[in-house]
Amino acid sequence: MTLQSFLQVVEIRTKAASMIPFAIGSLYALYRFDQFDVGHFLLMLASLLAFDMATTAINNYGDYKKAVKRNGYGYEVHNAIVQYKLSERSVLLLIFLLLSIAMVAGFTLFLKTNLLVLLLGGLSFLVGFWYSLGPIPISRMPLGELFSGLFMGFVIIFMSAYVHVEPDQLAGIIWENGHVYLDVNVKEILLVFLVSIPAILTIGNIMLANNICDKDEDIVNKRYTLPVYIGKKSALALFRNAYYLSYVDLIVLIAIGIHPLLILPILLTIIPLRKRIAVFMQDCSKERTFGLVVKNFIQLNAARILVFTVAIVLR
Repeated sequence: MTLQSFLQVVEIRTKAASMIPFAIGSLYALYRFDQFDVGHFLLMLASLLAFDMATTAINNYGDYKKAVKRNGYGYEVHNAIVQYKLSERSVLLLIFLLLSIAMVAGFTLFLKTNLLVLLLGGLSFLVGFWYSLGPIPISRMPLGELFSGLFMGFVIIFMSAYVHVEPDQLAGIIWENGHVYLDVNVKEILLVFLVSIPAILTIGNIMLANNICDKDEDIVNKRYTLPVYIGKKSALALFRNAYYLSYVDLIVLIAIGIHPLLILPILLTIIPLRKRIAVFMQDCSKERTFGLVVKNFIQLNAARILVFTVAIVLR
């Protein structure tokens, strides 16, 4: 397996969907709580990136094994296993190595933090496996957008903030004499969720756009995704409105004093974003326009990273 084929199997260009929320959560911990732990940051980075690459490879392997339609762009070009004529053994070995890195780094992070990190990390692993494996994977159901948005948009941001702060600032869990005690700061967790909404919606939109593009092919391959259930017209309306809700959430965060006041760079992203939405809605194509959806996600959330960084430096 060459470096190029490896990068295609793990779809390295899509790792922004996990790395950007990771950056937002880390910056939020520094901005909101004035705390940052470099060691915890590096361990979570290694675990998260390795697991994200592993689940993508698993998903591509599953699509390769279960494909009914074995021709066309979705199978011959989009699936790197077919495109680079990779052996199943090499792909499975890669998946095993990536999962090993993810589990070792994640377990080490748990040992340095607390039980809640292990529980949330374990739940994320299970959902990641369920996303691609099992008799009915999440990616083949109308729940892919919900799960990908919540776990990659909210859980990653929450965990990447949580590993830097004292447990009582967000949530703590203690095992003592056979009893489990959970201490939850409801206000702060709700604020993290509000901060996460733009990431949740824009990540969900990546999955939604992917499923809109693949709708006809998914029907052939018995993938009953959300656009298959609600139809292309309703799926596109949901796709468009999710972006606008992201901006409404940002304005709410400003109003309640949680987001940095420097909001103009983020609001200005709506200008190119609207143009890309219109282009995609006119031509839903994995080859020609899907990249615009990824650009929307990166631009909106990169602007948020910039704003948090500037606010931290100025403070």
